[in-house]
Amino acid sequence: MGEDGKPAGFDVDSMNWIADKMGFKVTHMPIEWSSIIPSLNAKKIDMICSGMSITEERSQQVAFSEPYFIMERVFVVRDDSKLTEKDIYNGEVRLGMQNGTSEAVWLVENAEKNGWNFVPSFYDTCPMAIKDLVNGRIQAAAMDEAPAKDAITSGNPVRILTRFDYPTKFGVALRKGDDALLKTINEGYKLLKADPYWHELMKKYPDVGGE
Repeated sequence: MGEDGKPAGFDVDSMNWIADKMGFKVTHMPIEWSSIIPSLNAKKIDMICSGMSITEERSQQVAFSEPYFIMERVFVVRDDSKLTEKDIYNGEVRLGMQNGTSEAVWLVENAEKNGWNFVPSFYDTCPMAIKDLVNGRIQAAAMDEAPAKDAITSGNPVRILTRFDYPTKFGVALRKGDDALLKTINEGYKLLKADPYWHELMKKYPDVGGE
């Protein structure tokens, strides 16, 4: 949310441009992440444009647009932390992560496979995890690079320790069968990336990065 209380950010600005260009009206609705796909399939919303990772599991439930950018996943620690990546996996570290995200699923599943013994702490949002990291309630946090960089540029005493897992592709999720809307969104992003406004967004939101 922006200072004026209205939705703001890279995805919001991008979709507003696409809606205007493609001739439809968009209303941005904040929804708890863990229930966002059920909300889509229950027709409470028509699409998800909020940095959603394209995964095989999600692709069984929804249809995805073409990827609009690629994001790294990172571990974040306090500025004064002496933790290493090995410590996070094997040192019974309290590790914060956003509930329902693909990185949280990946970490928990691979912890069971590899015998990692970090202690997961789940949050509704990445900023909540950052707050507890700063306050010492957790020792590290796992998230996409964009919210990590945003936390740093916002003045939090944290740093990116290292990248982990594989780069993730972000796409817009829609209900299966909404082929006309899917075509519209894909065409909209194609036009956006060919327009000077795309480069303006890259400058406005340097923490996002672009494909």
